Amino acid sequence: MRKYRNMADDNVSGFSWQAVKLLTPYILEHKSRVSLALFCLILAKVASVGLPFILKHIVDDLERMNDAVIAVAAVPIALVIAYGVIRFLNVILGEVRDTLFGRVTERAMRRVGLKLFQHLHALDLDFHLNRQTGGLSRDMERGTTGISFLMRFMVFNIVPILIEILFVVLIFFTQYGIEFAAITLVSILAYILFTAIATEWRTKYVREANKADSSSNSRAIDSLLNYETVKYFNNEEYEANRYDTDLASWEQARRKNRLTLFGLNSGQALIIAVAMTLMLLLAAQGVVEKEMTLGDFVLINAFMMQLFMPLNFLGFVYREIKGSLANIENMFSLMARKPKIVDPTKPNTELQVTDGHIHFESVSFHYQQERQIINNISFNVEPGQKLAIVGESGSGKSTLVKLLFRFYDAISGRILIDGQDIIKVSQTSLRKAIGIVPQDTVLFNDTLFENVRYGQPDASDEQVWQAIKHAHLYDFIQKLPKKEQTQVGERGLKLSGGEKQRVAIARTILKSPPILVFDEATSSLDSSSEQAILTALQEVATGHTSLVIAHRLSTVVDADNIIVMANGEIIESGTHEALLAKNGRYSKMWAMQQEAS
Repeated sequence: MRKYRNMADDNVSGFSWQAVKLLTPYILEHKSRVSLALFCLILAKVASVGLPFILKHIVDDLERMNDAVIAVAAVPIALVIAYGVIRFLNVILGEVRDTLFGRVTERAMRRVGLKLFQHLHALDLDFHLNRQTGGLSRDMERGTTGISFLMRFMVFNIVPILIEILFVVLIFFTQYGIEFAAITLVSILAYILFTAIATEWRTKYVREANKADSSSNSRAIDSLLNYETVKYFNNEEYEANRYDTDLASWEQARRKNRLTLFGLNSGQALIIAVAMTLMLLLAAQGVVEKEMTLGDFVLINAFMMQLFMPLNFLGFVYREIKGSLANIENMFSLMARKPKIVDPTKPNTELQVTDGHIHFESVSFHYQQERQIINNISFNVEPGQKLAIVGESGSGKSTLVKLLFRFYDAISGRILIDGQDIIKVSQTSLRKAIGIVPQDTVLFNDTLFENVRYGQPDASDEQVWQAIKHAHLYDFIQKLPKKEQTQVGERGLKLSGGEKQRVAIARTILKSPPILVFDEATSSLDSSSEQAILTALQEVATGHTSLVIAHRLSTVVDADNIIVMANGEIIESGTHEALLAKNGRYSKMWAMQQEAS
């Protein structure tokens, strides 16, 4: 079975600019903000380059003073004030730039995050059955975080550093000679080359840490979602040991990561130390030989400090940008994943339900080619009729419901509603016309009342209460301390199976679609509750076409037609009385259930 995995773990070693290209449309939505932010960035860099020159002139002016008393009075106050103003302006311009561009980044994160969320809901059921929730949520988180990091550091760290390097090399070459420019350029190139090579060497440990992180996260979420199963089998220690095994892998990868980081930082520090030493030796020699002033010495030192301080951060930035690019590309690869179930390209393809007639025409389906699930099935559900489908587990009953909802498309044959092929209408209009009470009801971690309202989010409180009463849920709610505001817990774990099914029934009643599907809708109810719910369902189903998947044959004796399935085929059909008279599979199933009751 295909598993969803973290593709960023494989991609982190590649440095692709595809992610930048994919993000460009989101950035260009705010052209004026981006332009103003870049203008502030350039002004800040100009101010930054100007600071060492002011320092040089201050030192040179002070050096020319021979009399200490006169020096105190004649300190170039204007230059000192200018130095303070420019430094302050440099910081303020940076803050304005970050504020302006922050809006662009946050909006891009919001747009991309929403688009990914919508796309994941548009993907087919097969993808979601095979995905790992923990790993997928990690990729979503890393992708949106990667957008923020990439935009912030690419635009405000890498680009400014390159601009400043260009300025400084030109200044050194024109003002102090080729030696200073050469040392600066060679040291920076050596620094960047070493950082790139060392970071490439380190990325396998980053991949290991990411893989272990996703694995441990998936393990934790899976275990917590199955909390009750863990308790039933007394496997808390087993789960903890499995989780600790993943954490141990993460710890080992992080330790290797930290040791290689030490090597990276040490090499960077050595390059910086050698470059600074050579530059200061040349500058000191120039001062001794009277070819340069003390101010020039200070200027060169200041420029080198300004260059290497951000470069010292380059290893981290380079690694994180690589990871961000990979994570963003991974997120966009999810968005590029094509759903297997798609709407027709023809416009105005809304399903028009007039009578609610359902027709399965020679339908066949399989999940895997070697195992046929549905084999050439044909049947009709007449408008307003109740069709029941019964059979042993694995006979293909619930698969018919999935095909009707277009969670999967039939391999061959057609499914028609009022003469319209469901693959030729929009999925939204199709599912809007069908209401379902599933066998396994999953609720949101919200109030009981809001879980019922989910059947029709814009319904009024009065309509929700009516649905609650029809589902025989009202008396239960009134007995709760917080009544309808009771929190049901994650996946509805605070409610029993029968209570959750009543909520599902209330949801469907609230939705009020023309076609109703009940997939083992009363399987978790006791006998008295079952009778009450069946009465309510009969009331709701009046005038509606209904399809009932049932295990308890007693719940479908009133069906207009009953289909008996085995091994993906229809082996019997007819009313309850007619099937009993045949003395076939249905009759035997009925006899067994009557003996057991």
